[in-house]
Amino acid sequence: MNRPVRVLIAKVGLDGHDRGAKVIASFLRDAGMEVVYTGLRQTPEMVIDAALQEDVDAIGVSILSGAHMTVFPRLLNLMKEKELSDVLLTGGGIIPTNDMNKLREMGVGELFAPGTDTKEIVEYIINWVKKNRRKK
Repeated sequence: MNRPVRVLIAKVGLDGHDRGAKVIASFLRDAGMEVVYTGLRQTPEMVIDAALQEDVDAIGVSILSGAHMTVFPRLLNLMKEKELSDVLLTGGGIIPTNDMNKLREMGVGELFAPGTDTKEIVEYIINWVKKNRRKK
């Protein structure tokens, strides 16, 4: 690609704690990525609309509320409707391992638990985008 990887970071629903999302956004920026942070209390529709407007390569969702089994499937469905098949949907937060596995089976990318080394997240996003994103 002829531009930096572009990532949208989102907080969906009523989860009002965004410190972790802001920390990840800072690390992604420090790694040379362009980062768009949507702020708190976004709907899945708002997230996908922002992803389209910003032409992002990846969407990262921070979930601490327990709504992951509702939010991620809804985002996947909207991504299919909007033909975002080459955009990574990833995220992290408080998500039980069994649910992480189910979400990955549905098509969500890697999900990262609190305490994950940020270098691992950066490498994952860059490698996924290089492998899967159509040339822009």
